[in-house]
Amino acid sequence: MLEEDFTAITTSPLINWQLFANANILITGANGFLPAYMAKTLLNLNTTLLKHSPCRVLALVRNYKHAAEVFAPYLDRQDLVLITQDVSESLSLPYPIHYIIHAASPASPRFYKDAPLSVIYPNVLGTINMLNLARTNPVRSILYFSSGEVYGEFAGEIDENAYGIVDPTSLRSCYAESKRMGENLCIAYGSEYGLPVKIVRPFHTYGPGMKLDDGRVFADFVRSVVMGQDIVLTSSGEAKRSFLYLSDATLAYFLILTKGANNEAYNVANEQGVVSIKELAQIIASLFPEKGLKVRFEPPNESYMPSPILSCDVKTAKLNALGFTPKVSIEEGFSKTIRSYL
Repeated sequence: MLEEDFTAITTSPLINWQLFANANILITGANGFLPAYMAKTLLNLNTTLLKHSPCRVLALVRNYKHAAEVFAPYLDRQDLVLITQDVSESLSLPYPIHYIIHAASPASPRFYKDAPLSVIYPNVLGTINMLNLARTNPVRSILYFSSGEVYGEFAGEIDENAYGIVDPTSLRSCYAESKRMGENLCIAYGSEYGLPVKIVRPFHTYGPGMKLDDGRVFADFVRSVVMGQDIVLTSSGEAKRSFLYLSDATLAYFLILTKGANNEAYNVANEQGVVSIKELAQIIASLFPEKGLKVRFEPPNESYMPSPILSCDVKTAKLNALGFTPKVSIEEGFSKTIRSYL
C-alpha cells in the first residue's frame, strides 16, 4: 500500500474513522484487489488514528497462500484474522460482527467462460450467507459489492436507475445476472429484516496491487509497459470507459459504508475519467516516452469475450452528494500504478 495513498484516504474529512474503533469488520473476498485495500486501510488505521482502540479485521479468503502474500506485513498482528473458507458455505465466527464488506466474487472475464458457476455461487449463495449472518449479529452497516455491469447493454447516461439488456443465455452474463440477483437479495433482506445494506457499483478501478494477468484491457496495458512491450489493441478501441484510481475508490467505499442510505445503490466512478480504450492506450504509452512504446492493433483471440457495455457516460450524483470528489487524474493514477511494478 502506497504511503501517500493511505494518507490521502485517512486524512479525508469525509469519514469519521472512530466509527470503527473496537469494531469487528468482516471482509469477504479479502484477497481481492479492492477489498484487500480496504482491509489494509483499516489495519494501517490501527497504528495511527485507532491506535488506542483498534478494530479487528476478519479477512475471509479461499486461498490462504495467496492471502499470506497479500497480507505479508500484517500476518503477525492480532488485529488481522485470516479465515480460509468458501463464502458459499455456512460461516460461524468467534466474534460478534459490526460491519460486513461482501466483495467475494471473481471479477476476471476469463472466469465467465471457463468457470461461470464459480462466479454465480459467491454472488448468490455467498450473499445469502452474509445476509443471514448479519441477522444474528450486531451489524451496523453492510456493503455489497455489485458492478457497473448490472446495467447491461446500454447507451446513454448511466445513473442508478438506468438499465439495459442482459442476455441470460449468454455465458458472459453469469457475472451481471448474479450481481443483479445479489442486489435484489440485499434489498429483500433490508425490507424484511431491516438490515442496513448499501450497494456499490464499481466501474473500472485501477492502482498498485491489481493483477496484471486477469484479462482486463487496462491491466494488459499496464503489463505491456512494465514489460517494455508495445500496447496491443484487439478491437477498434472506440468503446468508452470510466477509470477511477484505487485510493479515490477506497475512500468512496468507506464513505458509502458509513454515510450511504440503506437499501440504495451507488455508482462508484470518475465522471472526469472517461476515455476510449484507444485513448487510454495512447495515454499509457506516452507516460514513459523513454521506453519508445507504440500502440498496435491485432485481431482478437478465440477466448475474447467483449463487455456488453456500449458506452460509459456514468453519473455519480448520488455519491457526490455524500461529498465525494475524485482527486487523482488518469495520467497521475496510471503513472503511480506502473511505477509500483517497476
